[in-house]
Amino acid sequence: MTPLNRRGFVAAAAGAAAAAVAMSPESSAALGQEQSDTDMDEIDFSNKDDFAAADKGFIAALNPGVVKNAAGDVIWDNDAYAFLKGNAPRTADASLWRMSQLTRKQRLFKVTDRICQVRGLDLSNMTIVEGDTGVIVIDPLISAETAAAALKLYRDHVADKEVTGLIYTHPHVDHYGGCRGVLPNGAGDVPIIAPEGFMEHAVSENVYAGTAMTRRSVYMYGAQLPKDPAAHVGCGLGQNISTGTIGLLEPTRYVSATGQRLTVDGVVMEFQLTPGTEAPAEMNFLFPDLRAVCMAENATHTMHNIITLRGAQVRDAKEWAAYLTESIGLYGGRVDVAFASHHWPTWGNDEIVALLEAQRDLCAYMHDQTLRMLNSGLTARDIAEEFQLPPALAEVWANRGYYGSISHNVKGIYQRYMGWFDANPAHLWEHPPVAEAKRYVKALGGITLAVSKAREFVRAGDLRFAATLLNHCVFAEPDRKKPRQLLAQVYEKLAYATENAVWRNFCLTGAMELREGVKPPSATSDSTDVKAALSVDQLIDAMSVRVDGPKAWDLDLAMDWYLPGQATYWHLRLKHGVLTRTSGASPNPSAGLTLTMNKVQLLQLLAGKGLGAIQVSGDVTSLTALFSVLVTPTADFAIVTP
Repeated sequence: MTPLNRRGFVAAAAGAAAAAVAMSPESSAALGQEQSDTDMDEIDFSNKDDFAAADKGFIAALNPGVVKNAAGDVIWDNDAYAFLKGNAPRTADASLWRMSQLTRKQRLFKVTDRICQVRGLDLSNMTIVEGDTGVIVIDPLISAETAAAALKLYRDHVADKEVTGLIYTHPHVDHYGGCRGVLPNGAGDVPIIAPEGFMEHAVSENVYAGTAMTRRSVYMYGAQLPKDPAAHVGCGLGQNISTGTIGLLEPTRYVSATGQRLTVDGVVMEFQLTPGTEAPAEMNFLFPDLRAVCMAENATHTMHNIITLRGAQVRDAKEWAAYLTESIGLYGGRVDVAFASHHWPTWGNDEIVALLEAQRDLCAYMHDQTLRMLNSGLTARDIAEEFQLPPALAEVWANRGYYGSISHNVKGIYQRYMGWFDANPAHLWEHPPVAEAKRYVKALGGITLAVSKAREFVRAGDLRFAATLLNHCVFAEPDRKKPRQLLAQVYEKLAYATENAVWRNFCLTGAMELREGVKPPSATSDSTDVKAALSVDQLIDAMSVRVDGPKAWDLDLAMDWYLPGQATYWHLRLKHGVLTRTSGASPNPSAGLTLTMNKVQLLQLLAGKGLGAIQVSGDVTSLTALFSVLVTPTADFAIVTP
């Protein structure tokens, strides 16, 4: 089932067509007649098991459900979603509305003896395990402020204990960013546990392509959208993202093998490494004495992303399925409750195994059938259009496409194996968007006729092609108001019809920016802690992707950076517009400049604070020349306009 399945899309388009007959170009309300794309016969809305599970173990809630930073700014407001009551309105898919009702539940819950969980205070969950003397915190949310509020809720209602352990399940910011909210004075003697490879992936994802990912995350999570039934209703994986202070405390212990055991504050844990699944470094872990297992983000209550729309490396659906098979073998018969970094727990061994099998079969079916179809000559778009899940998988609530979707997941699998090119020469050297758009509009007889043609497709209920034509109109003549307004209306209609929260947020954010322009991002994952955690190699690599190649073509510079604390010289060379690096214990005799400094001074230098107390030997103009060809990434680049 795609985010807009055939039957549901026909219904949605019919509603749009009926409304479009008499609408004016400026009337967004006309396209706001919403229909649901969810097949009401495919899933059982009378089944309330998930609601019972999401309420089970309730202890207390934060009241009001608002968290502010030190300056008094609201960085989390769960109360803004109080409208999520009753049946779905005309501006939201019924299945997505149901999921948002579940994810907005903001409470402290008892999961089982000695394990509690705080949900609804960020996109992710914080889990708290009682040890012999203190508590072990699993995944401290995105922001220090929400993490501190979650821990205080536990301390106020369960036990006022110190943190004696911290666990990161994987290196996405919603699973480590709030670390300083639970360990405000740093780690000290508290063990911080993470899967092997955690630091490399935690910092690299937020640096090399971090600016573009952050910009696209504005669309994916819809954080700038109003919170109301016609706008932001949730993110599928959780309700929203907090916008507070992001930190990163480096792990002190790494899990390097499946079966590895650690005991922290008297709590025994047995780990399963699952690299290449939802993150490049990830782990599940069993509490054998408590008969509980943490499934990280490998098995939640939604179809997950094989490729995330904010941008990331394609995940391995085949390996993901294999690790879930391994999980079934490891935990079947040994656990009474499974909890994850998102959503609500699953109780009962049979129910846990059923969930893992359903998620395993979902990943495997997407992978295997995509390969079967591409080996028959179908392209990624062909596969996405034709792909259907078996009814037995599609009817499982936890397999619904609230966060991932069949459509973009199978395209990701195709990309992993075949790349971007579908082998058709016509797609080998296409014009870039603006040049292509101008040619399409010219071929259609000009902007007025092109918009008129788009209206015909709206009336006929083909919103998908109407969006394509109007996108060409906007890119060909971006200052024209009517194409922008009509495209915004079409995006809204598509948003109202989709079960997928991410697709909805993309469409609605695109509509908002067509009308209002681009707003500055409200948060970034590129925090001071993240920058400090970068190795010198990574800092240089981060510089290399900022070099304006054409501007640097004629430069030939060599310099050394020496850090006595690491007893290492980094040899930098800028030539042919490429910044390269090597390192060693001896200086480069060809270096025209040597800078002797510590890591803090290097970070200050790269932050534009000058040389300060750095020792300089040689011609400092080479440093000036290097910095002159570094560009600052654009954090608010256009997406729905040229």
